[in-house]
Amino acid sequence: MSATTMNPHTARLLQGAIVPTLLSMAWPNILVMLAQASTGLIETWFVSRLGVDALAGMALVFPGFMMMQMLSAGAMGGGISSAIARALGGRRTEDANALVVHALIINALLGLVFAVLFLVFGRSIYRAMGGRGGSLEAALVYSNIVFGGNIAVWVMNALASVIRGTGNMLVPALAVCFGVALLIPLSPLLIFGYGPVPGFGFAGGGMAVVGTNLLIAAILALYVLTGRALVRPRMRRLRWPLFADILKVGAVASVSTLQTSLTIGMTTALVGFAGGPDAVAGFGTGSRLEYLLVPLVFGLGAPLVALVGTNIGAGQRERALRIALTGGALAFAMTEAVGLTAAVFPEAWIGLFGHDPAMMATGVAYLRAVGPVYGFFGLGLSLYFASQGAGRLLWPLGAGLLRMAIAVGGGWLAFRVTGSLQATFYALAAALVVYGGMLATAIRGGVWFRRR
Repeated sequence: MSATTMNPHTARLLQGAIVPTLLSMAWPNILVMLAQASTGLIETWFVSRLGVDALAGMALVFPGFMMMQMLSAGAMGGGISSAIARALGGRRTEDANALVVHALIINALLGLVFAVLFLVFGRSIYRAMGGRGGSLEAALVYSNIVFGGNIAVWVMNALASVIRGTGNMLVPALAVCFGVALLIPLSPLLIFGYGPVPGFGFAGGGMAVVGTNLLIAAILALYVLTGRALVRPRMRRLRWPLFADILKVGAVASVSTLQTSLTIGMTTALVGFAGGPDAVAGFGTGSRLEYLLVPLVFGLGAPLVALVGTNIGAGQRERALRIALTGGALAFAMTEAVGLTAAVFPEAWIGLFGHDPAMMATGVAYLRAVGPVYGFFGLGLSLYFASQGAGRLLWPLGAGLLRMAIAVGGGWLAFRVTGSLQATFYALAAALVVYGGMLATAIRGGVWFRRR
């Protein structure tokens, strides 16, 4: 395929040297995801000043909110980016333009579903996860605000995924960085108040999150609608094949995302049953580091979707496989470094958010058991993104199911036999090793290219 007959961005995805191309696309994402992760930590630190109940309440809400973020940006967002990348790689420009409208419709409807689910059933969900008393009420205050405005998150991530599908990682990164820069002062301002601005307590953190997401969505919409992206929405007849092109990746990826969030949510419930709200706060603070690896790996994952999808669309299978395995190795190195650091210095992380003895003991035990195998989580997650680009997600789905079975089933059995949460955390570690190792072995063996 001649580079002179296609957009230079697409030509680079098909012909550029793999590592330099991947890193040049990844660094804006990694930078912005680190910025987002930092603001999440800062908000958690401010909330911890409100007491253990507020911190435990955030730990209850965090799995659901992160699940929504992962679904909108990583799962359905991956389906959107994959569909657009494959369309551009196959030189179907009109289909790529039409996919923008289809993507916005899908994500807006899903955002509405999530809003209704958590607004109506939030109390039951958080009670099942171990919330009670002050921690349950704090969770509901935060949850009702962030989920009440979560359509903005879904629309924002749809637009960002559209742009990333063209191979442009910088514009979404800059937009999110602007929102992050605004969130850092806005969150404590609305939590504690200053001057004429009243303090809203725990609710203020949720208000800041919703407000910045609305602003980022507006910036990205302006960029796409003014024709600055390689694709532009076309208001034509809706077509089911285009919905299906997104959903065949996004729907299966959503199941995989739900598995990850259910694993954390069900383990949180087990910790709450065994140790009470203080232990939930400690486990939530420790496991938050695992959740923060998701946006870090997404920094590599979004380029992998575009690179693999474009090369698959152009029929370059061997290059697509090399790209995926290279990205997996880089993700393993990054996340393993974080995990080993956390395992060696767990008190430094947990101590940022409080010093309650039960909270500290639970968080430290978790990081010492699971931190050393975080690299396998990064490996598996990066190959999940690469599989989105390939449009082949059954193996990531199967690996996720096995991980959930080992983590939840094995964790429950370990606790029943030993009566120790430490044994449960070792089951979580084993689950991550199986998850990453299984995916790497299968994809390297060529499962993407076997007949369905």
